Amino acid sequence: MAASLGRPVRLSSVSVRLLPRPAFVLTNLTVEEDSAYGVEPLLHANTVVAPIRLLALWRGRLELARISVDEASVNLVRTPDGRWNLDSLFGHAAAQAGVGAKQDGDGARRIPYLRATNSRINIKRGAEKLPFSLVDTDLSLWQEKPDELRLELKGQPARTDLNLNQGDTGIVELSATVHKAAELRLMPVKLDLEWREAQLGQLTRLVLGRDPGWRGDLRGELHMEGTGETALVKTRLRAEGVHRAEFAPASPMDFDANCSLTYHYSAHAVEKLACDSPLGSGRVKISGELPGSSPAQLTAEFDRIPVAAGLDALRTVRSELSPGLEAAGTVSGKIAYAGADQGSAEAKPSASGKPTKLAAVPVSLLSGSLTVEGFRLSGAGLSQPLAADKITLEPAAGPPSALAGTAAFALGGAAPVQVSFRLGDSSYQVSVHGTASVARVRELAHASGLKGAEALDSLAGDPLALDLTADGHWMPVEMPVEKTASGDSLSGTVAIRNANWKASYLVNHVQIAQATLHLDDGGLRWDPVAFTYGPLKGTATLRLPADCSDCTPRFEVQFGELDAATLQAALLGARSKGTLISELLDRLHPAQPAIWPKLEGTVKADVLALGPVTLHQATLAVKMNAAGVEIETLDGDLLGGHLHALGSIKDGDRPQYLLSGTAEKLSPAAVGQLIGQHWSGGELKASGKLDVTGYTGDELASSAKGALHLDWKHGAVSGVAGTTPSALVHFTNWTADAEIGGGKLTLKQNEAVEGGRKTAVEGSVTLSIPAKASFVAPKDARVKR
Repeated sequence: MAASLGRPVRLSSVSVRLLPRPAFVLTNLTVEEDSAYGVEPLLHANTVVAPIRLLALWRGRLELARISVDEASVNLVRTPDGRWNLDSLFGHAAAQAGVGAKQDGDGARRIPYLRATNSRINIKRGAEKLPFSLVDTDLSLWQEKPDELRLELKGQPARTDLNLNQGDTGIVELSATVHKAAELRLMPVKLDLEWREAQLGQLTRLVLGRDPGWRGDLRGELHMEGTGETALVKTRLRAEGVHRAEFAPASPMDFDANCSLTYHYSAHAVEKLACDSPLGSGRVKISGELPGSSPAQLTAEFDRIPVAAGLDALRTVRSELSPGLEAAGTVSGKIAYAGADQGSAEAKPSASGKPTKLAAVPVSLLSGSLTVEGFRLSGAGLSQPLAADKITLEPAAGPPSALAGTAAFALGGAAPVQVSFRLGDSSYQVSVHGTASVARVRELAHASGLKGAEALDSLAGDPLALDLTADGHWMPVEMPVEKTASGDSLSGTVAIRNANWKASYLVNHVQIAQATLHLDDGGLRWDPVAFTYGPLKGTATLRLPADCSDCTPRFEVQFGELDAATLQAALLGARSKGTLISELLDRLHPAQPAIWPKLEGTVKADVLALGPVTLHQATLAVKMNAAGVEIETLDGDLLGGHLHALGSIKDGDRPQYLLSGTAEKLSPAAVGQLIGQHWSGGELKASGKLDVTGYTGDELASSAKGALHLDWKHGAVSGVAGTTPSALVHFTNWTADAEIGGGKLTLKQNEAVEGGRKTAVEGSVTLSIPAKASFVAPKDARVKR
């Protein structure tokens, strides 16, 4: 056996069986590999039956007539330089056949008939075992004539690193006749290969390692005649019912492509390429030469190819396109590929008199043109079709090679929108310039599967000014795990005027005087946005990062004058009745609590009214989510000083406000005026916490809970005669703690110091508008009364 195969053969045991015919029964048979192709064995089988050729035995020679193995494992190896391990195997077999012919005039010594059933063929690239294999394989190899080997194979393609539905990867059948020669590539070969019963979804998973969502039935045939060095190849590829998994169109895409060519292995060249395939009611032909070492020359002819076929092909590879889109029109013309990478460069003399080579001028590799007639795109919710009588596509200047064209479409604007195309073999670019109605833009965004198109559902107004460019790849590009984009990008601007927008978490529309949407590298930026919402009026910006599913959009809103009660009423609803403004604001409140989106940003106001006090140059840094609003910082000028606070707003039956912060350098006069007192002296400092719930001022005051700490140096208090404690008439330092509750701020632990004398003061402030302060009269005054 080793002599016949030209490989070392090892086994663990052998026995002789006499009936029904003499045969060897081998256990754990291993046919070793040539060291040039690796260390794993060429073949391994647990049990092998090898009958003896009786005629040769009668003549005094021991020869094996047949080698039968079951559940064997075979490794096919291809080295980096393109050699296969079968090369030396077939060469040795051919040599053995020639030697046998010389030794025996009646018949050559033949290699054993090799039969493998239920076996597995693994494919290796050098020392690396690829995940591709053939399973449930039946293989036969025998010597038909002294100089002729026959090979037949039937198996099922599989992939070891994926869980595939084996029944849908198809059946591969191969039949080949090989004649002897010094090298495998020089052996005359006649080969027929058929791959049938393949389902496109499982087949693409087998080849690509993923399921792009294609469905359909595929059948391929290949006939090769010649040698491994030069062979005439004919192929046929048929597909039926090609569509995406998400839908089955009324007319699935079918094709039947036939190609013929002559292939030269050493030169890696193809000549006399000719492919012809009907496509719908039209036909496409491709012909040309691929010399290998010199530029290729290719020509593609299109004869009334339906535009619908192109849409079906695009929709098959791109899942986001609406299944309801319908296309009409035909494509005709001829495109030739010139096969030159760059234009010629001229040499001109330099200042020294020596010629200087100029950089080559890029030129188009394509020539010819295509004409699209009767183009019409409809369905998928388009109220009116996109139509163009004639579109001409011609080669674009410069690499990469592409076809370019323009078309004009009426989209509800003052003038048609100009659309420019640049279509390459693997990528595209489309530019849109002009004005279009919001409704038409919305329809097209949904039909094309544009990401974020749902945002247009709640927008209405004047026509949009579009200046956009979209580019990407026909086939989705594999992106890193941390990114979600498919390789497409959309850039440019969209200008909005006199529009209104309705968000799901707002009851009324936002009036937009003007806004500009900037798109760059997949990111969105609204800047600026001039808006009005009920009684609120301001400007805003909004940024949405690109390719980040966990990123939070950021906003910035700027108001001139803003009243907190008005803001609350506009966003959460007005609950006080009886006035015209309250009834107006009440129209804005939602029937159910608002579910706020995930946002973070800054709210700024030149003047912010907080009930009885006013904050100037106010800035709030907030984070919003479904649970409410987190106030990260609240800063502003308050009562002649500065306030720094933080807190949260929780939305429920009634909004709940939680605040804590510090106020520094407060003006005593401003604070005293707030509670109906005359205060003077040095600056005040206060800190505290506040928890209030409700809509109206009365609700907020009655629900208020918290604490306040006051620190005041060199101050004086005067009010209504006889009510101001003598300790506060003038003091060096007054520190006080107060409790907020029951609609009042009540003094607790406090100490007024004057001339070494320390005195505690009793009093409270009612939380009303206006607030009222009252102090308990000193003991000496009560005694006199």
